[in-house]
Amino acid sequence: METTFRIQIQGRVQGVGFRPFVYREALASGLRGNVSNNEAGVEVIASGPRQSLVSFYDKITREAPAIARVLRHRYEEIPFQSFEHFSIRASVKNSTLNLQLTPDFALCADCRQELNDPQNRRFGYPFISCVYCGPRWALTKTFPFEREHTSMQVFNMCDACIEEYRNPTDRRFHAQTNSCPGCGMKYRITDANGVSVSVKNGNVFKQLAVFLEEGKIIALKNTSGYLLCCDATKKKPVETLRTRKKRPTKPFAVLYPSIEELELDFSLQTAERKALTSSERPIVLLGTDHYRGEAALDVIAPGLQQLGVMLPYTGILEQLSRACPRPLIATSGNIHGAPICFSETQAHEKLSGVADYFFEHDLEIIHSQDDSVLRFPPPEFIPILLRRGRGFAPNYSRPISTSGSTGLMALGAELKSTIGFIPNDFLYISEYIGNLENYEVFERFTKLISSFTTLFQKQPTALLTDTHPGYLSTRYGKELSEKWNIPAYQIPHHRAHFAAVLGENDLFKSSEPILGIVWDGTGYGEDGHVWGGEFFRFDEGSVTRVGQVAYFDWLAGDAMAKNPGLSLFSLLEEPKFIQDKFSPHTWKLYRQLKSANTLKTSSMGRLFDAVASLLGICDLNSYEGEAAMLLEAATRAFEIDNASRLVPLDDSGNIPAQQLIGELKSRLISGQHPGQLAGDFIFTLANLILEKAEREGISKIACSGGVFQNALLVQLLCELNPGSFELFFHRELSPNDENIPFGQLMYHLNCNS
Repeated sequence: METTFRIQIQGRVQGVGFRPFVYREALASGLRGNVSNNEAGVEVIASGPRQSLVSFYDKITREAPAIARVLRHRYEEIPFQSFEHFSIRASVKNSTLNLQLTPDFALCADCRQELNDPQNRRFGYPFISCVYCGPRWALTKTFPFEREHTSMQVFNMCDACIEEYRNPTDRRFHAQTNSCPGCGMKYRITDANGVSVSVKNGNVFKQLAVFLEEGKIIALKNTSGYLLCCDATKKKPVETLRTRKKRPTKPFAVLYPSIEELELDFSLQTAERKALTSSERPIVLLGTDHYRGEAALDVIAPGLQQLGVMLPYTGILEQLSRACPRPLIATSGNIHGAPICFSETQAHEKLSGVADYFFEHDLEIIHSQDDSVLRFPPPEFIPILLRRGRGFAPNYSRPISTSGSTGLMALGAELKSTIGFIPNDFLYISEYIGNLENYEVFERFTKLISSFTTLFQKQPTALLTDTHPGYLSTRYGKELSEKWNIPAYQIPHHRAHFAAVLGENDLFKSSEPILGIVWDGTGYGEDGHVWGGEFFRFDEGSVTRVGQVAYFDWLAGDAMAKNPGLSLFSLLEEPKFIQDKFSPHTWKLYRQLKSANTLKTSSMGRLFDAVASLLGICDLNSYEGEAAMLLEAATRAFEIDNASRLVPLDDSGNIPAQQLIGELKSRLISGQHPGQLAGDFIFTLANLILEKAEREGISKIACSGGVFQNALLVQLLCELNPGSFELFFHRELSPNDENIPFGQLMYHLNCNS
């Protein structure tokens, strides 16, 4: 006897080839009915023998396409419906969205092969894609994910593309981004003034390769925003790019032509190789101690022992790498501190003084995104996400309980801004936005809030912000609260960090207490001081501060974050030791400030700065975290067999920062190597975490904050763990302030103090 099932599948199931997959499985099972996208994901109406339907349901929810993510599914038996065959129906939207959005996917192996096959009709076509790869979120205007809801709408498919689109056996069956040279996007080269450049034989990418060989800088419009490219094997163009982009020392990412070329220059770990070739295709930081290539490392990543590398993830980058098969700089297309450019008008306005030539096309970018960045510290190669953008945003993939939370929007912090929203059964975390102190970044932040509310057709019911009264996110949250007549709740910065790592590891229901280590640069403290080196205890919904970096003077406001020598000045009991780091006027000014100062800080970030300055590693942060990164790089001379702990916790269970600096100073004066001392400092911090857990009688330790981007700290903490502690780190969010919106939401929903 035949019956009919209605099946609803939720998760990342649109724009990933899920409907074609269901269609083929239905035909193989001899079922009749239809499959369609709707506001909740994918809906299937199928009729046939009950056992066949049960087997079909089991298969489509367990064996989905590789890039799909099935999070929830259910079926119900409904009155029998008669169908002649099985079909894919046009999307139906009856209410507001309740599904995961679809991120951009890197170029798949099949498309890459076709792109480079002279016999294929898409040979050399840089916008090649299929149901398994290509831009999605970058082009999305609304959902369900159909061509007419994206910026592909203006490109009408030719007969050949339509035939592929309608063919169930074709890889482009219902591929919404399907196009070819005959019906798809057009592209060109212009100079800095926007004048088209004549290209010999029409080969744009060969001409770009000529320009790169000549040392020129190219502003390349990719599918998610502009990249600035130059030859990474030549010092002069890299130095020119630094000068024009106003980025004196911050490292650049490097694009390699292929995994084979990359492995000639680097020895990859399994986790690194897997990430580099994944559908997300992020930038991965690789150690350069045994680098065998020709990239000009000293100007690409000055002072560092690592290089951020990536592989081509679009047809555009694949074609460029084919034409110019060498390492290329591929850094975000912006002026330092501003958001990435994504339109021709904007790019020429902002980058005409940076790039010599522009590669442009007529595909509109709706959601610009920076490339995501990952690193994998040994020995366990735990992934540390440094920046979350293309390939990961805007979903949070792990299921969460949204009971009572629908409508909450979290606005995050000030640096590394992101937005969190729970408009339905899912949580969405935006791509990395930037530092809100930059007007253009703040403008993008406000537009993204508007975009989220429009996309989901839902105005927030409540807002969550930081407690810092000066943060633009806090002030804008107050403005929106009054405009929308909804409440705004403030969540302390470091509690949000702790809640974020608890939430990612599903620890709120833990029957045991958890020790939270939250170390970063700065955050508004609950006692009015500047926090940043905190120990917390979580127990049955309650969060209590149980320790800190012992307070030291916070001097000269934001200048302290840019001047590591000032942090050292604050911490030294006898600062005359470093008087030569300052001009006579500045020295006198800082002495006066310190004598009258009342504002204190527990910032671990500033302690890192002080150590970097003391050891002669860095006295000026030209970009956020520079001193800490250079300090980590200096530990290449560190020998763990000769490691020495500098200090224990003090009697109050705090980290005695001044004593620690004093001990380092003594050892430095005695002639110990700065690199070994840099390692001893981080070795000490790892030991102090374990000591604190022992003192508190807690076996579970959860770590958050930007300091935990330090690979050596994570590595040593894992290696020194005697096995009696469980260590928890972030999984798919960054430990830095990008996780604050998620933490604000988790704290509001799960904590009572």
